[in-house]
Amino acid sequence: EVQLVESGGGLVQAGGSLRLSCVYSGFTFDEYAVGWFRQAPGRERERISCITSSVDITYYAESVKGRFTISSDNAKNTVYLQMNSLKPEDTAVYYCAATRGYYSCSGYPIYEYDYWGQGTQVTVSS
Repeated sequence: EVQLVESGGGLVQAGGSLRLSCVYSGFTFDEYAVGWFRQAPGRERERISCITSSVDITYYAESVKGRFTISSDNAKNTVYLQMNSLKPEDTAVYYCAATRGYYSCSGYPIYEYDYWGQGTQVTVSS
C-alpha cells in the first residue's frame, strides 16, 4: 500500500524558511515521480515542484523558482521541500503526491498523481 505523510508545516513570518518532509512507503522511489503541490483557499491545486529520480529531472513553478528546493533521501524514504524567502502568498495547504512513471514529472497532469498525503498547513504572516 502506497502511503505519503507530510510534516513540517507551520506559521512563519515573511522572509523566513520552512522545510517540509514527505515520508513515503509502499513503492520504489526510482519507479515513481513525486511532487509537491499546494492549494490556497478558493484556488485550484497547483504543482510547485517535483522530481523524477530515474531521469534526474526536477521541476519548479515560476512562483517558487530560486526560493524552493526539492530533494530526496532514499535511505530515509523521504522527499523534502526546502522553502526559503517565504511570502504571504505562499500560504496554503501543501501536499506530497506520487505517480508511477519514468518520465519528467512535470509532464504528468495533476490528476495522474494517484497517491496523495493528507497535507500540511503553511501560513506566512506579513
